[in-house]
Amino acid sequence: MSDLSSPNWFTEQCDHTGTAISLRIKHKIVEKQSRFQKIEIYETTDFGYLMVIDGCTMLSTRDNFLYHEMMTHPALFTHEQPKNVVVIGGGDCGILNQVLKHDSVESVHQVDIDALVTEMAQHYFPQLCESNQDPRAKLEFTDGIQFMQLAKPASFDVIIVDSTDPIGPGEGLFNHAFYRNCLDALRPGGILVQQSQSPILHQALIKEMRDAMRLAGFDDLQSFLFPQPIYPSGMWSCTLARKAEPFGSFRQTDANLLSDKLEYYNPAIHLAGMQLPNFLKRALAL
Repeated sequence: MSDLSSPNWFTEQCDHTGTAISLRIKHKIVEKQSRFQKIEIYETTDFGYLMVIDGCTMLSTRDNFLYHEMMTHPALFTHEQPKNVVVIGGGDCGILNQVLKHDSVESVHQVDIDALVTEMAQHYFPQLCESNQDPRAKLEFTDGIQFMQLAKPASFDVIIVDSTDPIGPGEGLFNHAFYRNCLDALRPGGILVQQSQSPILHQALIKEMRDAMRLAGFDDLQSFLFPQPIYPSGMWSCTLARKAEPFGSFRQTDANLLSDKLEYYNPAIHLAGMQLPNFLKRALAL
């Protein structure tokens, strides 16, 4: 049996949930400290490169498509014609890359406070950054909370919040005031998407998020579950909130056409993801 405390393993220990996630590594490649956070890159034996921010696993070469596709395509295929999109966070550019696969999209503002994340992604995860030069992409390195405060009313169709955990720089992205600013910036029928942690370990947080979104004025909510091996519990979620319209059908024909070019998302995954398991329905009082 391997010693998980040895230098051959990277382990993210989560004392508050009584869990840990470990990946076997060849070596640490680089460690840099920005004004906001510590970013490390490891080479693993089985998951390719691994990015770690402030001790938490963020993405790996092997499995990042699960998160990036599910944070993007359910929302964009639910919207009738998404033209203007903003990504808050997402400095690794994986969601930006997925958004730009939609021909209807005319502009994407990616707003991340830390340019170092993008610099590291360009070097170690270049496949995620291959659309950075697309003329529709606008990379902005500034405070996402302030960006949404200053956004013009009814200026976006979809807002995707690819935030870190609700601590440190990401804490202000999980509250009523932020959601209200997002609501104001969305056009009628617009959709807010936010990563909502593990449905196994963070049920209270998911319920608080959904309650805050309702209180902010969103008309309908929908949470999607998906696997994410390098995140605590191995299962993750995102929550969608819609302005002035209920969630209903999605553009299945368009989704089917694009899914041939994707790794995980397809119309069947979308339909299945719309159905929450009973344990989570009970936890969320649905």
